[in-house]
Amino acid sequence: MDMSVTFGDEAVAAEASEAVRRLAEEGVPQALSNGDPTLWGPEAESEARMRLGWLDLPTTSRELLPEITKLVERARAENLEHVVLAGMGGSSLAPEVICATADVPLTVLDTTDPGQVRRALADRLDRTILVVSSKSGSTIETDSHRRVYEKAFRDAGIDPADRIVVVTDPGSPLEQLAIESGYPVILADPNVGGRYSALTAFGLVPSALAGAEVIRLLDDAAEVRPRLAEGSEANPGLTLGAALGTAALAGRDKLVLEDGLSPINGLPDWIEQLVAESTGKQGKGILPVVGADPTEAEDEIVAGIDTEADVQVDGPLGAQFLVWEYATAIAGRLLGINPFDQPNVAESKENTARILRESGDGPLPTGTPALVDGPVEVYGELPAHVKDLSGVLTHLLEQIPDRGYLAILAFLDREAAFDVPVPPEASFEEITDIWAAHDPASLQGLLAIRTDRPVTFGWGPRYLHSTGQYHKGGPQNGVFLQLTGAVEEDLEVPGKPYTLGRLQLAQALGDLDAQRGRGRPALRLHLTDRKAGVRYLLDAAREV
Repeated sequence: MDMSVTFGDEAVAAEASEAVRRLAEEGVPQALSNGDPTLWGPEAESEARMRLGWLDLPTTSRELLPEITKLVERARAENLEHVVLAGMGGSSLAPEVICATADVPLTVLDTTDPGQVRRALADRLDRTILVVSSKSGSTIETDSHRRVYEKAFRDAGIDPADRIVVVTDPGSPLEQLAIESGYPVILADPNVGGRYSALTAFGLVPSALAGAEVIRLLDDAAEVRPRLAEGSEANPGLTLGAALGTAALAGRDKLVLEDGLSPINGLPDWIEQLVAESTGKQGKGILPVVGADPTEAEDEIVAGIDTEADVQVDGPLGAQFLVWEYATAIAGRLLGINPFDQPNVAESKENTARILRESGDGPLPTGTPALVDGPVEVYGELPAHVKDLSGVLTHLLEQIPDRGYLAILAFLDREAAFDVPVPPEASFEEITDIWAAHDPASLQGLLAIRTDRPVTFGWGPRYLHSTGQYHKGGPQNGVFLQLTGAVEEDLEVPGKPYTLGRLQLAQALGDLDAQRGRGRPALRLHLTDRKAGVRYLLDAAREV
């Protein structure tokens, strides 16, 4: 399939065409194709110099294939059919898309929810191979997963060295630990940032172990790569980047991503991190909106993956990865920001560490609920007239400013809804309805139809490695609704003074502190009974 960018909106097409012409006159396409680190200004140059390796991955990543093939053959020979990926953000989002598109099973752990981790542990531990994937080598969630699995393997009489594979950057603490522990290590290109790493070892290793044909990704990316030097609309990355950048500068900075007709499964989730974390800084940015219908608001632009839209992006997955990365770099230049740093991501991490440190063995600083309605506690400032949960949700919607948005951020088990029993005779539609009635993500749709502003949804702590940068560094027009829940059965993190449940709540409180410190409207709803709380919350949303 050929890679192309076409337009269903004449105004967007005209603005993009003019930007393409101007960028070509400035020599930008050729310079970016050649890896010129000066394109984003002197302040960004040192960072860009270390972050442009993604341009060459269609060629350089082929060097990994023999090593990856050996890993896959060993796993098959030992009947290790359950592939678990412990990774966050750039280490997990691309493999999730690759495997979903290839229709091969991959269990992704990008959570600190003890229930979700317990479910993975209970699934074929004797046939599990764990990929521990972290660029920095110090990601707290991934380190926790590794510790939990090491203990589980040992308790089952399994040598962790026979079951754990590490993907990390050269010289990271994780590389050293892997060497000491006897774990196989595949090193990623250190000149590629996490969110640009889809075609590095971070994307390829877990996907290949799960059964995806990763060489095809590289072949498709290699086919489109020469076109990224062209200074015309034949360059899909240039055309897409020009469209996104000029639209945002004209005020259309909400990017609704649709893929309903696409053979690629879940690409908007990957694009969300790439675009939000790359552009959301210095009070600027493009906000991706995933899982919601367009509203035709004046600040909205719709991008379709093989789907008719304002901007339609057609092509195979490997090429899509490379073209969207190139486009994001172009949009960053147009917006006048550095698309390779993430200056606000560390804030919530530091808040979490502080909360854990200061609370010691005592309770976390959750505060006192402003309102309790059934199985839901409400934390935050509320006006006196708000007396119930539907009133809380109405109040939040009313606080969304012009050109603003509502972000729902759920520190819960994202797979719990699928545990709900369904009648054996139920149709697919009936099963889907049952799951939706127990899924916190259904809140996005229920609230989206009650406002003309965008409503986004993110699972915590996953979103901290994705849209978290935009929420803190981008335009300060967000309203935040955080969901947490009581933990019935916690899970120890071996060698650490906290459990997964305690870490999860500390992460939620840390990010909430970051938003409130910016003066943004932010409420936390705590479900004292998770299953009942979700149903109660969704019922309240229907009454808004």
